Amino acid sequence: MFVAPAIPTPHPSGAARARATPRTDLVTLLLATWFTSGLFLDAWAHNNVPELETFFTAWHGVFYSGFVATAGWVLWTCRAMLFTRRWDLSLIPVGYALSLVSLGAFALAGLGDMIWHEVFGIERSIDILFSPTHVALGASMLVIVTTPVRSAWADRSPRPQQVLVAVGSVALATTIVLLFLQYANAFDRTSVDVVVALTGIDEAETARLVSSIALTNVVLLMPLLMLAGRWRLPAGSVTLLYLPVAVLAGAVTGFANLDLLIGFIIAGIGVDLVVRWVRPTPDRPLRLRGFAALAPLITWTAYVTVAALTPPPVFLAPGADVHPPEPMIELYTGIPVVQAMLGLLVATMLTLGRDEP
Repeated sequence: MFVAPAIPTPHPSGAARARATPRTDLVTLLLATWFTSGLFLDAWAHNNVPELETFFTAWHGVFYSGFVATAGWVLWTCRAMLFTRRWDLSLIPVGYALSLVSLGAFALAGLGDMIWHEVFGIERSIDILFSPTHVALGASMLVIVTTPVRSAWADRSPRPQQVLVAVGSVALATTIVLLFLQYANAFDRTSVDVVVALTGIDEAETARLVSSIALTNVVLLMPLLMLAGRWRLPAGSVTLLYLPVAVLAGAVTGFANLDLLIGFIIAGIGVDLVVRWVRPTPDRPLRLRGFAALAPLITWTAYVTVAALTPPPVFLAPGADVHPPEPMIELYTGIPVVQAMLGLLVATMLTLGRDEP
């Protein structure tokens, strides 16, 4: 495969800093997607395969082969320094130096994970999200998959295609974060679970749901505000961010929550329309704040709408011994509004001190 040479760019030290080409960043994103897809498969297996008792599985094969392919590409991209043995960071393309370090960290964590599983067995519940080797794998993986966005960050006026590559990179990182927050990911529930929580029949469950919605809202919104605060978002950016998050949530639940996920993707398309209407840009903080309020409003309106269209579970159906409690209209109407206000608050804090032109 032909790869265009790296582009030098000014460096604070005075030396010209190498830059990866857009094509190089695209290949990095595609390989990182393979890498992350293996993580999706592993998440599915841990949640849906009860007899899982070994480290050596097909999904681990996809996961670690994706790592090997991504690592090989990153090393090749940084060959100017590695092959000449000149330990000059200016030879490494912008955004790729941290990835080199993280490749070694991930390899060590992977070896440690194999040993951990052989000694302590396979985790089956929430403890899987706090295993030291898993946390190390996740942290180093975050650095690796965000290589394209760090590369693009050095360019104030990239082409829309380059921004979409950066959005894809951030989308992969967002899924990894939500995987490790699986216990508080609002999309890891089925619509029936949401219906029950929104009836108020169990106040503790209702509190868990609205708390997970707030956390999920912030995790989804922050990457969008970061990107919109740097560049003009191209068409389809929000849907591109939402799509892998939906795939991850489906993998965790065995796609038992397909209706919620379809609503989530439709919401992403709706938020993309808001982007075209509001046009949030770095130099328009008021528009950025408006976008930060409207994006959650649409996303969580779709969420509660799917719940409203979902029949109650059998044990709460009319005619049963327990009459179905009335849905709490305050929750259905208030959740999207509260999340919109939270988005506005976050955006206001991020844009303090910026004057509207």
